[in-house]
Amino acid sequence: MIGEYPTDEELDTIIKWTFDKEWRLLMEYIHKLWWAADWGWREEDTEDDIHGPVHRYDISTGGWSGNESLISAMRENPNLFWSMCWVQSRRGGHYIFETRRIKEPDGSSTLPT
Repeated sequence: MIGEYPTDEELDTIIKWTFDKEWRLLMEYIHKLWWAADWGWREEDTEDDIHGPVHRYDISTGGWSGNESLISAMRENPNLFWSMCWVQSRRGGHYIFETRRIKEPDGSSTLPT
């Protein structure tokens, strides 16, 4: 699928994604569709100054219209994805998203299951 534009069905899946399916799973789905993910997609577990432990996605569209379509679908999601996960946008198609991780009693953190 690399280099192919996302289909209307794939974009519709992103738009209709609900929180009960988890936002991190949405990001995994989008990652599979992302053109040039080896260059324009980076993830890491980190600490956010507001939310504590998070999984951060630092992604760049590379100016490719297929990736821009994926970003548009993410924005159109009416189930709070953008308001819950978006952190930053920068000129040139750069975005940062975060999904929360659960802080365990021992101080470690994990992604929600």
